[in-house]
Amino acid sequence: MRRGTAIFALLLISAFASRAFAAGPALVFEVSNSKVLFAENADDPWHPASLTKLMTAYLTFKALKAERITLKTKIPCSAEAHKEPPSKIGLPIGGELTVDKALQALIVKSANDVAVMLAEAVGGSQEKFIAQMNATAKKLGMTHTNYVNANGLPDPRQITTARDLAKLARAVINEFPEYAHYWSMPQMRIGKSRLSSHNGLLKSLEGADGLKTGFTCDSGFNIAASATRDGRQIVAVVLGDSTSGERNVRAKSLIEYGFQQNGWAQMFNHKTLDNMAYAPTVTSVTSVRENVVSWNCNPPKHKKKRKKKKKKTSVQKETHKKTAPAKLDGAQQASASAQRLKGTLAETQ
Repeated sequence: MRRGTAIFALLLISAFASRAFAAGPALVFEVSNSKVLFAENADDPWHPASLTKLMTAYLTFKALKAERITLKTKIPCSAEAHKEPPSKIGLPIGGELTVDKALQALIVKSANDVAVMLAEAVGGSQEKFIAQMNATAKKLGMTHTNYVNANGLPDPRQITTARDLAKLARAVINEFPEYAHYWSMPQMRIGKSRLSSHNGLLKSLEGADGLKTGFTCDSGFNIAASATRDGRQIVAVVLGDSTSGERNVRAKSLIEYGFQQNGWAQMFNHKTLDNMAYAPTVTSVTSVRENVVSWNCNPPKHKKKRKKKKKKTSVQKETHKKTAPAKLDGAQQASASAQRLKGTLAETQ
């Protein structure tokens, strides 16, 4: 059964590789040994979008471990958090959430306002929190990552790579297994509202247990996805797909492929997240906006309709040529001039 699944996964990978716009960066690794099972353009700079929230959650977990906050700590919604665009919870200024509920909203709803709330609560301000994000990225070996906000909203300076995101996912999983349930929640409740996860693999992939999705027009549809079977945990980072459906199919096929890479198939593979050779540095960040299927990325351009002139029939042309203009006396000319002036005024009004 699984052998057939693996063959199907390989066919899907081949199909995606043949499509230029679907060839965004990707990396698959096994969590227990950091062994890289598949990599494509893993060091190309990319906009992380809401995969930024992996770092926001990671630093919140560290604050919980240090007992600087607790899951029951209530954090307020500031004016800065309130003004963030969707996706968001939409709390009023001064409204509060517990850290527990904020983590749920951050991961399940991907709430941009809550990301700022957590940043301010953990770092004292979003600016100080961003400094912590970048310092932590360096400690984790994320050598090609730069953060300028806590939620991943579009900014040309906010960049990362598939390898760096894989290192972050590894740290989240290994250092904070007690919080693994947040990543696998299919939905959450806030007040009377029930909010569903954007991670479709939680329903369609055997053993799926997180982590996070992300999307902006320039980054395309991204995901860091995890699944566990028979004690093995495989993570796939997939960036830059044109639809959420294609993102899910590519991530799912890569994870299926990863589970088949075991035993003799990996006997001579010593490539890990840490020792894999870096590709030549790419200086510019790729934008996939033109290929993204989303109403707000490529709005339809309305073309001005040109009025078609009616063609004169041969009879009309002939009549026009042969009919001489009628001669008017003085009174008739004055009346005709008045009518023309009246018509001109009516059109102007």
